Amino acid sequence: MIKHHPNDAILKNFVDGTLADSVSLIVSSHIELCEHCQAKVQQLTANAADSVFDEQQTATSNELDSFLADDIDFDFDVIDQITTDLSQSIEVELKTEQVTVADTTFTIPRALSSIARKDWMNLGKISRARLDFEDDAHHTSLLHIDKDGQVPCHTHKGFEITLLLEGSFEDEMGVYNKGDFIWLDGNHTHQPATKEGCVCLTVSSDALYFTKGVSQLFNPLGKYIY
Repeated sequence: MIKHHPNDAILKNFVDGTLADSVSLIVSSHIELCEHCQAKVQQLTANAADSVFDEQQTATSNELDSFLADDIDFDFDVIDQITTDLSQSIEVELKTEQVTVADTTFTIPRALSSIARKDWMNLGKISRARLDFEDDAHHTSLLHIDKDGQVPCHTHKGFEITLLLEGSFEDEMGVYNKGDFIWLDGNHTHQPATKEGCVCLTVSSDALYFTKGVSQLFNPLGKYIY
């Protein structure tokens, strides 16, 4: 069961089209997995449409009155044909893509289907494949953590959004399962660990900052490896 979702402000910005492209991509991927957020987005979209219609109602009514007042000949046979064509059902095949990394097979969200992936880079139990997706300083990646793996304890110089695509992991703040959407920033310090293994979609705006042990040696290189 999905327990962690984008908040209402993020979903509204998604509907309004004001999110950064990478953030919109990961929100869209979450919505694909989450019936709860699908319903919210449908309602927000309807509210936005109603708002636009209310603003334009008077102007549209005046324009229509003016249009109907003109002496125009209509070809109703053509209009009937157009409406008949539009009423025909259109079958769209929604293709899904499965990817295997290590011993884990997972499904790529449809929002990612047209985006190229770079090769997987491996470091112990952690593998990362950067998406070939330019969005200013934001980096978008697929991250796989193998069974009994963990990411060293860290905080964030910017923000990091994680969408769990397969498996589960836990940290000091809770347990996360497939579909969960987690937004963290410099106010959070955590050490994600997984028993069964997991695959995540991540968007980062800046480097991680490791806070414990030998991993702190990598902090001067953080801007190159996040």
